[in-house]
Amino acid sequence: MTQQISELEYLKLTGWQKFSYKFVMFFKGLPRAFLNFFTLAIPCFFKKIWNVIKGWGLTIGGAAKHGDWKTRTSFVVFGFSQLARKQWLRGILYLVFELLFILYMALFGGQYLGLFGSLGKVQRGEVEDPVTGLWTYTDGDNSLLILLYGILTIAFIVCFVYAWYKNIKSSYIAQQIEEAGQRLATAKQDMASLLNEQYHKTLLGIPLAGLTIFTIIPIIFMVFLAFTNYDQEHLPPTQLFTWIGWDNFKLVFGGDVSGAASFGYTFAQVLLWTVLWAFFATFSNYILGMVVAIIINKKGVRFKKLWRTILVMTIAVPQFVSLLLMSQMLGTEGAFNKILMSWGWIDSPIPFLTDATLAKVSIILVNIWIGIPYTMLMTTGILMNIPEDLYESARIDGAGPVKAFFKITLPYMLHVTAPYLITQFIGNLNNFNVIYLLTGGAPLTLDFAGNAGRTDLLITWLYKLVMDKQLYGMASVISILMFIITAVVSLITYNRSSSVKNEEDFM
Repeated sequence: MTQQISELEYLKLTGWQKFSYKFVMFFKGLPRAFLNFFTLAIPCFFKKIWNVIKGWGLTIGGAAKHGDWKTRTSFVVFGFSQLARKQWLRGILYLVFELLFILYMALFGGQYLGLFGSLGKVQRGEVEDPVTGLWTYTDGDNSLLILLYGILTIAFIVCFVYAWYKNIKSSYIAQQIEEAGQRLATAKQDMASLLNEQYHKTLLGIPLAGLTIFTIIPIIFMVFLAFTNYDQEHLPPTQLFTWIGWDNFKLVFGGDVSGAASFGYTFAQVLLWTVLWAFFATFSNYILGMVVAIIINKKGVRFKKLWRTILVMTIAVPQFVSLLLMSQMLGTEGAFNKILMSWGWIDSPIPFLTDATLAKVSIILVNIWIGIPYTMLMTTGILMNIPEDLYESARIDGAGPVKAFFKITLPYMLHVTAPYLITQFIGNLNNFNVIYLLTGGAPLTLDFAGNAGRTDLLITWLYKLVMDKQLYGMASVISILMFIITAVVSLITYNRSSSVKNEEDFM
């Protein structure tokens, strides 16, 4: 059932056929959705940014052409127009911001911005003291600090430009209000506005600042780092690293740079296993957890509280403890192999974690074991909220348990839990704990570069690139690609889910 059908034909399908049709059409539409994202959504985003910039230009042009001397002075002296019109709070804030920016650039930011293009010129040296014979270090440039503070300075400049625009816009609006014979807002009214009609901006101010400092700037820093040769041979503060352009990206995509073309093959293989792992880890836990929840909640099943309590108790054990325990039990000399050999079922240990295929299967099975209780608890709550009238109506119409499941339970569950599924899928793409604590990425192979193993995900390979190989530039490239993959997959699948397209269906 791969062709688009009419609404009338869809209504004639059985519950299982409807589910199969929706499932097939969802994944069949993903390639077009990805194409539309890059050909329509991204250009539309940049078009909106361009329209914003054009709007700024029109505002600044209008203020320069029609503004009075107070407004035009504000092009150079922040807040002058506001102070001249007795808007003391706005004027002082704008003027203080400009003075702080000038001081920052003169005393701190300017020197780092000047070295940003080279990431340092003077390398740290060693000099022997002729009297004591001890070696001392001479001061040099620190490429890492230059890159970090350079980015912070650029961010501050962007904020300065935005404040400059807001200062001019506020000055021009104040001029127009004054020319119209109306009263300007006082400092008291401005403060009251921040606690009334502008209260959303007041509440979002601190979270936005935190997001910028702790998320956006580190991401920008990581992006810039991908274009450097920051590795074990260029470690600050003793060594300088420099810009190398797209060389790290050429390595990842298979380009023959510095004789390390195997990074491209490694990235492709690790990415393939990462996607397969995320798919099986997400949907196996989801389906089996839902089945367990349905069985426990089924009428006639005794000791419901006992079964739920047992599953909840498994969650009480820290996950890393369970994973480390399973890693020991599945080892060559672990409990499972010893028990099977003592029973005479096997003659030699089973390589649960040392054979590539068996290790991947073992990881998925262990993840099912530790993941089902979480899904069971979540789906139990949702199952309890499905109106019983729907099932009563289905039984009156002659629907059996299977048909009721596919026509009532499953559509309701998928509609409600679509965001959860997407979150779980993205979480499994970056599931460091399960892989690293069970296998550490093993078994290792000479076919992979960067110390990657057969069970490594992109996130665990990234960890090894940083901690074992100290290839920081290459690790930044992997981080960027992971961010792009997870962001694009999240946006597309979420927007195609019924939770967004038909959000009123189950209200």
